[in-house]
Amino acid sequence: MFDPTSALDFADELTLSCTPDVSKDRPSDRDLQRADGCGRIILSGSENGTRIEDVFERSPTRIMFPRTGSRPVEEAVIINTGGGVAGGDRLECSVTALPGASIAVTSQAAEKVYAALDDPARVTTRLKARESARLAWLPQETIVFNGARIHRTTEIELFSGAELLALEWLVLGRAAHGEVVVSGSVLDGWRVKKDGRLIWADTFWISDEIFVHLKRKALLSDFKSIATLVYFGPDPDRRLELLREILSSLGCDCAATSVAGLIVARFAAKQSSDLKLALRSLLQQVEPELGSGPFRVPKMWLC
Repeated sequence: MFDPTSALDFADELTLSCTPDVSKDRPSDRDLQRADGCGRIILSGSENGTRIEDVFERSPTRIMFPRTGSRPVEEAVIINTGGGVAGGDRLECSVTALPGASIAVTSQAAEKVYAALDDPARVTTRLKARESARLAWLPQETIVFNGARIHRTTEIELFSGAELLALEWLVLGRAAHGEVVVSGSVLDGWRVKKDGRLIWADTFWISDEIFVHLKRKALLSDFKSIATLVYFGPDPDRRLELLREILSSLGCDCAATSVAGLIVARFAAKQSSDLKLALRSLLQQVEPELGSGPFRVPKMWLC
């Protein structure tokens, strides 16, 4: 039997091997006050639309459900009231879409990851889409500052008959401020299961030693903004063909493939603004194909 190592275990191993030695006389992230936030959403379908079954939040994580009048729940917004992520922070978000639920989950603004002393921040996202559920995970970008250390894991559990679109994107420094990222640690892992079986696993990792080589063509070249998008749903072959047609029209480098019925698309751009425009255009063009529901540009992206 194949027993894959979890992304969290892999991150722990990297932490042990790559965290620099810290003298007792030097400050450590572990000695400072750090955030331990958590958010959980459980939704189900009903005759009147999507219904909120359970919400849990622990500071600095807040969850809002903006809507107008008596309209059903369509979008959830994750808010980090701490104003960013620092070394040693622990943030976890869990979204469960039960049968019949339809929800888009996004973030209030771009997340910022600040320089760490020695301990990485750990950000975990757990998504579960049951039969006939439609779930879109579409946060805004994560901006990584020089010296930042973050280990992010996205764990997805799918069931036959569900439909899911999930996105995560990284921006290395703010170009408008002339920022250059030359050190730190970024680990971005994905684990996707269908009916309890692992169908796709991926880990992107940059350490202090690798940053000096990032401009090589085999690595990131001149790209400062990258994204991964995954889709699971009906008729994957036709939708992969449609996605490839759309990607050819976008103003960034991108490509898509299919793994065990899961569509995986990669994006890279020199400017975060170009990547944002490309992702927005993509969502606008796939919405007619996927039908009314959560697979569209989130309202928070337009604020």
